Formats: sequence, structure tokens, C-alpha cells
Amino acid sequence: MINGVNNVSQVNNVQNLRKTESSAKVSRDVDSISVSAEAKEMAEIYYMDKVAKETPDVRADRVAEVKEKLKDPNYLNDAVIKSAADKFLSAIGL
Repeated sequence: MINGVNNVSQVNNVQNLRKTESSAKVSRDVDSISVSAEAKEMAEIYYMDKVAKETPDVRADRVAEVKEKLKDPNYLNDAVIKSAADKFLSAIGL
């Protein structure tokens, strides 16, 4: 009788193995999406608008730094003025 119980257990193991093998053979389709160029552009514009709204217009830390530099009479020289002018002209596209 005890041997009979063990045999049933072994049969169950084989049946479970077959179930696992058959379920492993199931093929799955791959999901995909495509986003239009217009949607990508709108997402980029949305992101840039959000960043622009969250960024302060005036950077107080930079203003304070420049004010401190301008207090030094030796700070303003030809090299500093030329550098500032070049940065300004490149910022406006010239």
C-alpha cells in the first residue's frame, strides 16, 4: 500500500512537468507603439514650456556675484569688456 501511494506521487510529478512544458511553448506577440513626429514635437514643446515656467527670470545669485565683481575697480578691463560684448552678440545671433 505504501508503494502505491509513492507511485501516484510520481505520476503527479510527470503530469505537472508536462503542463509546464506545454505552457512554456506558448508564443507571445510583441506589443509596440509608434509616436508620430508631430506628437514628439508637441511633447518637446510641452517640456520646454514647463521648464521655462519653472525657471526664474533673474538669477539672484549671479546678479550678486557680478555686483561684487564690479565693486573692484581693477575688474573692468579690456579683456572683460570684450568677453562680455562677444557673449552678448552671440546670444542675439550676431
